Amino acid sequence: QKDGSGRGRGSLKLRLQNTFLLFPGIGEKTETQLWKKGTNTWDDLTSELSGKRLSKVKDVLPKARKNLEVGNTQFFNSQLPGSENWRLYRDFDDTTCFFDIETTGLSPDNSVVTTASFHQGGETTTLVRDRDLTEENIQKQVFDSDLLVTFNGKRFDVPFLEKRFDIDITTPHLDLMYPCRSLDLTGGLKKIEKELDVTRELEDLDGREAIRLWKQYQRGNQQALEKLVKYNRYDAVNLKEITEDIHQRLDKRRYRKHVSTDA
Repeated sequence: QKDGSGRGRGSLKLRLQNTFLLFPGIGEKTETQLWKKGTNTWDDLTSELSGKRLSKVKDVLPKARKNLEVGNTQFFNSQLPGSENWRLYRDFDDTTCFFDIETTGLSPDNSVVTTASFHQGGETTTLVRDRDLTEENIQKQVFDSDLLVTFNGKRFDVPFLEKRFDIDITTPHLDLMYPCRSLDLTGGLKKIEKELDVTRELEDLDGREAIRLWKQYQRGNQQALEKLVKYNRYDAVNLKEITEDIHQRLDKRRYRKHVSTDA
């Protein structure tokens, strides 16, 4: 949970208390104008508004304060435009779960999940099919977090898990593929890692090789499973470093260039 304290005019890290897009009637242009005028926090906001816009902000502001106090990411995820939900991360970075799955194919109708890695609070857990990859264990990893981070997870990882394990994943979800695209970082996760100088071992592995490793393990090759798990864990762990980099870039482009450095 975050209380948002100590983030006044001198703050150069965009947090929810610096975000005005979650209030009705305020778009990107107005938000930017407010920042340029020195209106950088919720505390400053009401003195700069009037009329219907002020009335709408006053209606939502107590709810925003309360939900930030209790750490309810669902509220902010519903209030922010979808393209701006990366702003959730800085206030909930310690309760964010970075995760990635490996499968035997692209469709959950005729493929299965082989491994799933979850990285949160500096610890990484990998669940393996026919061992501990169960509905209960997946739910424990996912629902103990305030924010999920994946790469292409909205189209692949999340619906795959929901279909194969008959679960409903409702935790707010930041799919890094989209903010990466907004920064002209395109292609797959491995390509973007190289562009951002995020290192990993097993650079030669990809999704197809992960399938081959699983098949080798099924034929009795224990080392193949160890290699697959290591590869999958890198995907999850590296998502945190990428998220930090992407957040910093977006923060600089959207917020820091508009605010005063004077405390």
